[in-house]
Amino acid sequence: MGRLFGTNGVRGVANKELTPELVTRLAASCGHVLGKNIALGRDGRVTSPLFRDAAASGLLSVGCNVHDLGVLPTPALQYAVKHLGLDGGLMVTASHNPPEFNGVKVMARDGVEIARRVEDEIEALHFAGGPKAADWDKVGDVCHREALTLYNDAVVSKVDAKLIGDKKFKVVLDPGNGVGTLVAPTIAQRLGCSVYTVNAELDGRFPGRQSEPRPDNLRDLKELVKATGADIGVAFDGDADRSIFLDERGEVLWGDRSFALVASSYMAKHPGARVATAVSSSNAIIEVVEAAGGSIHWTKVGSVDVSRAMVENGIDFGGEENGGVMYGPHHPTRDGSMTMALILEIMAERAKTLSELVAELPARAQSKDKVRCPNELKQRVLEALRSKVAAPRVDTMDGLKLVFPDESWILVRPSGTEPIFRLYAEADTQPEVDKLVSENKRLIEETVKELGLKP
Repeated sequence: MGRLFGTNGVRGVANKELTPELVTRLAASCGHVLGKNIALGRDGRVTSPLFRDAAASGLLSVGCNVHDLGVLPTPALQYAVKHLGLDGGLMVTASHNPPEFNGVKVMARDGVEIARRVEDEIEALHFAGGPKAADWDKVGDVCHREALTLYNDAVVSKVDAKLIGDKKFKVVLDPGNGVGTLVAPTIAQRLGCSVYTVNAELDGRFPGRQSEPRPDNLRDLKELVKATGADIGVAFDGDADRSIFLDERGEVLWGDRSFALVASSYMAKHPGARVATAVSSSNAIIEVVEAAGGSIHWTKVGSVDVSRAMVENGIDFGGEENGGVMYGPHHPTRDGSMTMALILEIMAERAKTLSELVAELPARAQSKDKVRCPNELKQRVLEALRSKVAAPRVDTMDGLKLVFPDESWILVRPSGTEPIFRLYAEADTQPEVDKLVSENKRLIEETVKELGLKP
């Protein structure tokens, strides 16, 4: 597989790129680095029992005790690692990827994904053959721990449940046949909501829709929101660390809109606070934060980088453009159900519909795209682009971000997991942002072709 860790954990096609042998050695290396007591959980994918058992074998073989949390969302495992006082955690999941994929996310003792330097340490040990196995009488033990109630109680405790309950909201949930179905309906009911569901049967083949909650995958949810007269619709990705929202009209609020809404509420209660977010996030976040006297702590793209920045810099709120919101008073990691609870609380506090709340936010037109590029050409293409483009402000924290005088911008970033460049762009109007993307996409394609022909 080359480098193991991508933007968020280790992933690959099951039994091809990601094998039981690889996961066993990876888990052994993780256990050697992280410590004696390790949480282990999995999502509902068809191959997750296979890789859960492989991970358990690797951990036990180096003397780690496995605290088996069963089937649960990634945020529930992350919360449990910290609050059960464990040394780390492994979550078998491929998040939003198609059903043939699987993967492993690795948590430190604080319940946050391990830092990049720890990834490097684990990876070096893995590729060196893994750690020495324990003697027969020093292998670890397995115990089963309950984590779902611990997690549900924590989420409900972080919002005003009575205030939300008094509003008697109608909520439609679409877990996408993923593990969000194990927690989100329960949490919404405990908050006094009437709950309707679609794609709520746990099924690792994802028969209802693709696991990534993009607008084009949410037609059933949209129809049910309108049919039931619901106040809000919520869709989750495969491991339920992200949630995407639909207003009462069935209109999808793409990631930055929900992030900006929760950020505006947080800043109203914590004026002057710092917010951590990636360089791919909207200028709307800047406006919301700076309007309340706060400041942005910029990071590379990836929830690992945002969460780690929060922990290391004492920041209590963060998020990403893809709908991932990190609420530090609960836990500084992405959490779809916590975000749902916070948005219900905002609706209750302000006595407005979701569409009315979103209409008050700064409006920006956004677009995303991607361009294929062989991994071995990525760095050369970036360097060539840097010499070909011009903008008053250039940010090279993560790829190449060009910011223009009207505050429109485009970010060209090499994917950490695929042979592609990802493009993120923002402008005042959709035609402007579409032009920005098409021009730069064409320039990248020409540069890839030009460099690919050179010896």
